[in-house]
Amino acid sequence: MFRCRVLRNCRISDTLLSVNFSKFTSLNLLDLSFNNITGQVPQTLLNLNSLGFLFLGNNSLSGSLPSSVGPMLKNLDFSYNQLTGSVPSWARNSQLNLVANNFGADISSNSALPTGLDCLQRNTPCFLGSPKSSSFAVDCGSDRPISGSDNSLYQPDAATLGAASYYVTGEPTWGASNVGRFMDASNVSSIIYSSHQFLNTLDTELFRNARMSPSSLRYYGIGLENGNYTVTLQFAEFAFPDAQSWKSRGRRVFDIYVQGERKEQNFDIRKVAGGKSYTAVRKQYTVPVTKNFLEIHLFWAGKGTCCIPDQGYYGPAISALSATPNFTPTVRSAAAKKNGSKTGVIAGVVVGVAVLGLVVLAGIFLWRRRQKRRKLSLEQEELYSIVGRPNVLSYGELRSATDNFSPNNLLGQGGYGSVYKGKLTDGRFVAVKQLSEASHQGKKEFATEIETISRVQHRNLVKLYGCCLEGNKPLLVYECLENGSLDHALFGKGKSSLDWPTRFEICLGVARGLSYLHEESSIRVVHRDIKASNILLDANLNPKISDFGLAKLYDDQKTHVSTKVAGTFGYLAPEYAMRGHMTEKIDVFAFGVVVLETLAGRPNYSTEDENKVYIFEWVWELYENNHPLDMVDQRLEEFDSEEALRAIKVALLCTQGSPHQRPSMSRVVAMLTGDVEAPDVVTKPSYITEWQITGGNTTYMSTDVSGQPSSAPRANSPSSRTSSPFLSSVIDEGR
Repeated sequence: MFRCRVLRNCRISDTLLSVNFSKFTSLNLLDLSFNNITGQVPQTLLNLNSLGFLFLGNNSLSGSLPSSVGPMLKNLDFSYNQLTGSVPSWARNSQLNLVANNFGADISSNSALPTGLDCLQRNTPCFLGSPKSSSFAVDCGSDRPISGSDNSLYQPDAATLGAASYYVTGEPTWGASNVGRFMDASNVSSIIYSSHQFLNTLDTELFRNARMSPSSLRYYGIGLENGNYTVTLQFAEFAFPDAQSWKSRGRRVFDIYVQGERKEQNFDIRKVAGGKSYTAVRKQYTVPVTKNFLEIHLFWAGKGTCCIPDQGYYGPAISALSATPNFTPTVRSAAAKKNGSKTGVIAGVVVGVAVLGLVVLAGIFLWRRRQKRRKLSLEQEELYSIVGRPNVLSYGELRSATDNFSPNNLLGQGGYGSVYKGKLTDGRFVAVKQLSEASHQGKKEFATEIETISRVQHRNLVKLYGCCLEGNKPLLVYECLENGSLDHALFGKGKSSLDWPTRFEICLGVARGLSYLHEESSIRVVHRDIKASNILLDANLNPKISDFGLAKLYDDQKTHVSTKVAGTFGYLAPEYAMRGHMTEKIDVFAFGVVVLETLAGRPNYSTEDENKVYIFEWVWELYENNHPLDMVDQRLEEFDSEEALRAIKVALLCTQGSPHQRPSMSRVVAMLTGDVEAPDVVTKPSYITEWQITGGNTTYMSTDVSGQPSSAPRANSPSSRTSSPFLSSVIDEGR
């Protein structure tokens, strides 16, 4: 004879009195919930000696409960029926769920309802017509209160809810009810925990715990002021890894009801999160509260997997929930009342107008700080919503990785902050970019950098591991490239000797990276700040383009006009520096400058030799005198003259004055590899001719608009020459 019988949600319409239960002496579990069974509960059913679990919830049973139960029957669910009378004495020794019935206290026998049950009876909830609260928030499965980024105080929810149980808070402001037993599983906890870092949320701590149910899980708002509310439900999947394995095949599927109305059918947390675990999912619904009572119901309809990663891992699960009014409440939440009473005690002691004034000032201060926090929270939430979001790391983890951002780990500094070397707990070395508080447009550039790098992937682009959005100093976490930047390798204090094949491959790699950004990626990107210091070298000296803080998306059919010039002088194309005209050809120009610097082993401005101060004039003089190879770095013991000449021609072609005369980056790659012939450059760019006419004034090449250090002197430096008229306007506009 079978020991378990589950006929749940099978549309059964009958009475139990017609069944001969004496035949089922070995029955241990009977589940007839979510049907349409009518009539009374027969005494013969409850007297079965082996029966331990009985689920008869969500039917239409009536009458009173039998006066006795069998010796093994300790878990009984009669919730959501039409039962009446008083609660029998045997209920004290059992888990008995009588939520949503019509039970009342028996005054004659001095029999009171179990604690909180009176607030969960059908049609007679607590505080009907006398609301006590206007909101509530619960951190499901947690054992301590948590303040959320939405300014809600999430109450703990650590009560042990068994197979047929309910719970109501002491105030009472909310409650919960759980029904069901995990099949073929032993010692399965209804509360699950993970120490993993969760994505897509500012409140990772809210997702550490979640409450899980094998069948039906309900939460109730009790004594709420009537009106429309926004109900927010927050979920995250724990146990199904993103990596392909048998465990990743697990699926948790359930339905969501709010105020009796189904809001989601076959809801799959991981599917909604884009196929990712440890990623927060938020669902919001606007619902009416008409009887000072709110019900949230999560229901497992038997879909999804049951045994991944372990037996009994299925059913609904929720991390946090809240309900907030869409109207101006006339009553406060329970948390607000506590704070109000404390303030009242303090105010009672306060005497005099002076002290009252201090209280008012303190209130204003706290309000302004709260508004500032809220603004920061909204900014951070906007960053979390970015498509292609990277992993989110905690500030504590990165502070530990960089030894509290020690100066000994400082890799470099730029206009938007400092970069530190760090080591994560998994052993990876990373570069942590810390946004400077002094940067005026830093957060905008930070958001741009996340969005751009997250959506473009190429071997010649730096890899973004993650970010941290806590506090006022957001952080970006990149792969750490052992050999630093190209400018450091070529002409820094610790400059290394790069041989010819390495230099040529660096030029080719940068060209391929830019070709991808301009023509191959799903989004088209103008970097706007290509320069030697933004080319990083890995352990094998492969180049990777970094620092996307000034990057812009662009339309192939449009030429953008920028009201503010951004980038580094010396690498700026003339049309962009003078008129703000921005196309991908400004990156082509900057690439040409980088190629010349790489071949010559010197920056575009250098005072070491007064005849070679500006790299453009010097290289063009050599080219026109038929000695172009004389510009190649004298430190090179040997080089491929054919490749070098090809690279010089490409660089001069890329730095033509008109953007229409510059090649696309895909054509640059073809010319460098020799697939396409590099044409002879005949016409010297007009901007060089104009400089020479004005006495070699190229000061505009030597100032960094973005505020970063440059190898050339500033415009107000004693060593710089008199600036041209357009220079001042460009600098003023750029800053």
